[in-house]
Amino acid sequence: MSLTVHDPTIDGSTIECEITPPRHLRRFFSGEAFRVEYDVDLTGLPTEIATIPALAHVCPVAWANGVDVEVSAVDETFLQTLEEVREVLARMYPSFIEGGEIRVGEVVDTRTNRSPDDFDESGLLFSGGIDSVASYVRQCEETPTLISVQGWVVGVEQDDRWEGAKTHIDTFAADRGLDVQNVRSNMLSCLDMPMLQAHYKRYVDGAWYSSVGHGLGLVALCAPLSYALGLGTVHIASSHTDEFEQPWGSHPSIDDRVRWTYTSGNHDGYELSRQEKVELIADYVETEATAFPIRTCVHENRGGNCNECEKCYRTMVGMVLAGLDPNRFGYEMDERTFQEVREGVEAQTFVMDDHTVFHWRDIQDHVRFDREFPVDGATEFFEWLETVDIGAITESATEATHRKVVRGVARNIPYPVYNSLYPVYGTLKKRI
Repeated sequence: MSLTVHDPTIDGSTIECEITPPRHLRRFFSGEAFRVEYDVDLTGLPTEIATIPALAHVCPVAWANGVDVEVSAVDETFLQTLEEVREVLARMYPSFIEGGEIRVGEVVDTRTNRSPDDFDESGLLFSGGIDSVASYVRQCEETPTLISVQGWVVGVEQDDRWEGAKTHIDTFAADRGLDVQNVRSNMLSCLDMPMLQAHYKRYVDGAWYSSVGHGLGLVALCAPLSYALGLGTVHIASSHTDEFEQPWGSHPSIDDRVRWTYTSGNHDGYELSRQEKVELIADYVETEATAFPIRTCVHENRGGNCNECEKCYRTMVGMVLAGLDPNRFGYEMDERTFQEVREGVEAQTFVMDDHTVFHWRDIQDHVRFDREFPVDGATEFFEWLETVDIGAITESATEATHRKVVRGVARNIPYPVYNSLYPVYGTLKKRI
């Protein structure tokens, strides 16, 4: 049996696609139609372009189960993308990516009705965090359209948090004369992410979407937008460098292969570590810009930074090391913060995966004492940080037991039982 992506309906700026998975894959889908909303009118958008976002999100799930995907029409160039990315993911995750074909009613070359000259602008997926700000600094001469996505780090139901995040992005863009396009999608609630996590956590370093789907998914989410606005390149900021040896869902071998019509993805900044990106931002601020909020926190409900999670701590430490005062960039930090970080590390209270350890080691590798630090206590802290075995934290700090229990139960029950227990499971998964 195959998974079917039905023909999309387009209502102004909204695209909706019904998804019909085979019975044994239903546990990985919530039952919602795939929806995505843009800021531009998409009336008349070809079906073969409108289906791209949905295909990009469901295909990895199908490939992980050896299931074919049926669709009535697809862009010829994007079909090649799917075939190539499937092979890349199969090499990254040979233990569970089994393959699966794309069964297409009509393969359409959408380049026949457009000219390359129609696609002379660029877009940049932009969250306002370190990676995307650094990519803006690298690509600023292009004056890229900033593309913000609600439905990934900020959920589609988190409107208050989204308004806070959106305010930061809009201000950043306005100060630089940039356009902003907002994309809102239920991409992570159309799929059942806790169930995917339950089944595949043992194979991936992080969540399903981060580890497997987000490079293909986020770039492809921009397909209707790029077709309407003439974006020839969609930049997506790198997460790592080639020194990170674990598989990850956003990688040059994936993102640079995502393309349709005359548009292609660009995995930007792969040659720079996170700390080197912070240094790049520091140089930019010193020579070309005043301070501005940087938003990296995934917990704060108002769209800012909580100043007490591992990622906030890590970002503040990196900024101080680069000579930036976090208090000028949307954080609250003083000498006590260094003590809190040290206590957290020594007490092994931070749960870190390989991804997080990679970034802390990057900070360690860049410790230097030939500059004045803007926050008191920094010198003593960095002298201590140089001596810490970051890898030991990973071995000792583990996930909360209830998360493991929920994942273990969900992984091993058949669909009819899971379906009948879903209300209970739904309550538990809110804690994940």
